[in-house]
Amino acid sequence: MRALILLLDGCGVGELPDADKYGDVGSSTIPNVAKEYGALSLPNLQKLGLGNIVEIQHVPPARSPLASYGKLRELSPGKDSVTGHWELMGIILDKPFPVLPDGIPSEMIRRFEKAIHKKVIGGQPISGTVIIEQLGEEHIKTGYPIVYTSADSVFQIACHKDIVPLDELYRMCETARRLFPDIGRVIARPFIGTVGNFNRTPERKDYSLTPPGPTLLDILKAHGFPVVTVGKIDNLFGHRGITESFHTKNNSDGMATILDVMDKIKRGLIFANLVDFDMLWGHRNNIEGFAKGLMEFDKWFPSCIKKLKEGDILIITADHGIDPTTPSTDHSREYVPILITGEMIKKGVNLRTRNMSDLAGTLAGYFGVKIKNGKSFLREIILDAD
Repeated sequence: MRALILLLDGCGVGELPDADKYGDVGSSTIPNVAKEYGALSLPNLQKLGLGNIVEIQHVPPARSPLASYGKLRELSPGKDSVTGHWELMGIILDKPFPVLPDGIPSEMIRRFEKAIHKKVIGGQPISGTVIIEQLGEEHIKTGYPIVYTSADSVFQIACHKDIVPLDELYRMCETARRLFPDIGRVIARPFIGTVGNFNRTPERKDYSLTPPGPTLLDILKAHGFPVVTVGKIDNLFGHRGITESFHTKNNSDGMATILDVMDKIKRGLIFANLVDFDMLWGHRNNIEGFAKGLMEFDKWFPSCIKKLKEGDILIITADHGIDPTTPSTDHSREYVPILITGEMIKKGVNLRTRNMSDLAGTLAGYFGVKIKNGKSFLREIILDAD
């Protein structure tokens, strides 16, 4: 028994009914990218049935989809990466993580400065690449860490590696994690370069809250299954329920690592996050980069399929939207796609709209374990279920 989840971070497929509450009316990440880019070519995803889920220019519906397909809705309030990942693994929240739409409050700033014995600069809700361009020179001159937030529940700390060593930056993040236990994530954002040419580095580190109950990861690990993560997954689950993790620098590194892990791990769950859609292209409204990233994934995908063995299940999905065609640079409240394939999976089953937690319920059924949340659709997609 082996299941592989390929999570394309931020690749939503249309606004949820409550998108107006989040300022996300009109957001539809993949369809809007296809419309704006104009030459999107995803032949392998098209054959699976991506174009059967929602109308996507240049990705027509497949006459005979090779996968079971549908879309997932998030029941938890919010549109945070943590919330989306948790719900896919069976945790449904009844209230959102607190956000800081007006910036980090002065009281939080004072508490943090007192704890780290340093002044800080920034504090506003802003793009991370923009704030280091605005305050990077001052940071270099003073050594003061840059702090900022966004529409998500985050407290982010940016420091130049030549000014603040990574270990010190990470310690400051650990301090912030203790000080602000309700914030969804504290994120270390190291960068390098000179004024006018700053670049963030792959040593980003997320300090997430621990899930409030057992996730599918916890349950599988407790039952002796390997639970292996690729990318930032372990950070989002507070490093809980995981037997081995592999951090990656970017999508290309992530895809190469996935193939290596598939060679080594023959049973259990492999859960991979490809973060560039969110981090590099979505948050920066880079439509071209997003489109080319989708095409790069599509071109790579057959090499992943070739490594599937009898009995494997492969799932492609996402955690939220992050439509780069809208003025916003934040996540968007969207449905996410789900494509499921493998030798034992029926082709062309239209799963329509399911809850995110139903993926956890389905995988729990596949592995023969029980989980509280999530209605399994396993019998609908397994060839021998009848």
